[in-house]
Amino acid sequence: MNGTIAVFGSSRSRPGDPHFQEAAQCGELLALAGFTVVTGGYGGTMAAVSLGARHKGGHVVGVTAPGVFPSRFGANEHVVEERKASSLVARIGLLIEDADGAIALRGSLGTATELLVAWNVAFVAPFSDGTRKPVVAVGEPWTTIVPYLEESLGTDTGIVTVTDSVTAAVRHITNALR
Repeated sequence: MNGTIAVFGSSRSRPGDPHFQEAAQCGELLALAGFTVVTGGYGGTMAAVSLGARHKGGHVVGVTAPGVFPSRFGANEHVVEERKASSLVARIGLLIEDADGAIALRGSLGTATELLVAWNVAFVAPFSDGTRKPVVAVGEPWTTIVPYLEESLGTDTGIVTVTDSVTAAVRHITNALR
């Protein structure tokens, strides 16, 4: 299978923490399924996904924003191809624009923003006869937030698939893109 999957997650995750291991597993599973992986390119979950994908021979793209994060010195060592964005908004656009689907792992405000943009892009795709790209959110806080937003905002349900594991997330993405 070919294609690119954007993976969003926390920059705070560290080796040895269960969320780091989960992210590395996500990268491995995506690479084994034949996907290119694109992340925000820095540390934490982004590095873990990159590590997992590279470990299994996958191509890893990191979208960095040097002007936004001047204290971060380039992409993590597992990134094969770095793309530099001029702003935070441009970075999120580059993450989502060329991706065939997206997975949100555990994270905070940045991850939530990326998930919401991917969700909105999927929501509006049919307005211009486009195809909705699959969007998957793994675990908390998404198991609480996604249903709440669907109900309170009155949006279509089911645009974002919420799973409890990266294995289920990658399986969903793979099946959706077959």
